[in-house]
Amino acid sequence: MTMSDDDILAPRKSRSGSRSRATFSGTEARGPIIDQDGREIRPETLEQGFREFRSEFGQGPLGANPFGNLTREQRIARLEAIAKLLDVAFILPGTNIRYGIDGLIGLIPVVGDIITTAISLWLVREARALGAPWYLTARMLGNVAVDGVVGMVPLAGDAFDVMFRANMRNMRLLRRWLDKQPRL
Repeated sequence: MTMSDDDILAPRKSRSGSRSRATFSGTEARGPIIDQDGREIRPETLEQGFREFRSEFGQGPLGANPFGNLTREQRIARLEAIAKLLDVAFILPGTNIRYGIDGLIGLIPVVGDIITTAISLWLVREARALGAPWYLTARMLGNVAVDGVVGMVPLAGDAFDVMFRANMRNMRLLRRWLDKQPRL
């Protein structure tokens, strides 16, 4: 039994003329589960498909979960890569001036600066998760605040973003602190 397109787009009204007000929870669904071609799907098959999806998603393309279970060094490398992308990824042609997507996204008034400040705050949060002390995260937050506030000024703020490089400063602070820590 297949459904017509009319039944999908405009549900049938009951004989009394009003729509059904029945509520369903996920555990007490009534009737068979039907795929897009109108064929019935057995619940066991659906459950197995979800298990396979979860295991495939958790492994990632190279056998590692891209969203977690990273080593300390992998997390630091990720932070440094993001900081470089934000601050020094590109070179202005004909000059030796380096800039990143922070300077490019910052050209979008207000919204661009909010986005780049949010990414910079995430970097500080990750540094804190790596064990950075309060005084170090306070300095990092100060760099992000200066970058965010001055960056709001049209054009001059964007030039300041290119020269100040708050994310690279923060990674330098974090790297110096990490180098002083004993290796476990």
